[in-house]
Amino acid sequence: METLFTSRFETPIGALRIASSEKGLAYIELPNESGRGFGGWCTTHAKGAKVIDRRTPNDVYIDQIMEYAEGSRREFELELDMRATPFQKSVYEFVSKIGYGEICAYSDIANAIGNPKAVRAVGAANGANPIPLIVPCHRVIARGGALQGYAGGLGLKARLLAMEQSLPEPEAEQARLF
Repeated sequence: METLFTSRFETPIGALRIASSEKGLAYIELPNESGRGFGGWCTTHAKGAKVIDRRTPNDVYIDQIMEYAEGSRREFELELDMRATPFQKSVYEFVSKIGYGEICAYSDIANAIGNPKAVRAVGAANGANPIPLIVPCHRVIARGGALQGYAGGLGLKARLLAMEQSLPEPEAEQARLF
């Protein structure tokens, strides 16, 4: 039987819950997360797993997430236990390469993975991302610069982008200047 270790902790961006396995970090629950949450993730990806609430095996994950949330970490150096479909993994691999302070459009990702018509599927994959922040899906925006969809809500997405100083000016605001 698989064992997952969970921990809840407070960060400057709100309360987070993480889960790890012997392979690495498997899940991050954002504050005010929409969707199926940890229970739904377990039903799909860790059915029958024993869940133990214990900080000790999660210390390295918590430390690096805290450093990121406090603004002192730009890259993560963590073992991951990514549970996703092959398509989702291709999206997450590309999203993981979006640097701190950078943004990318959903359509750019669809093109980069060789499936330019899969823009909505890229969005759905981002919505199912089990380890946001580490796989920085908050850095993915609409082609015109609009913020769309984020498990922790658009307010958190905007806050993370602003923290990374990559939030573009909305086109509507730019248009009013002329």
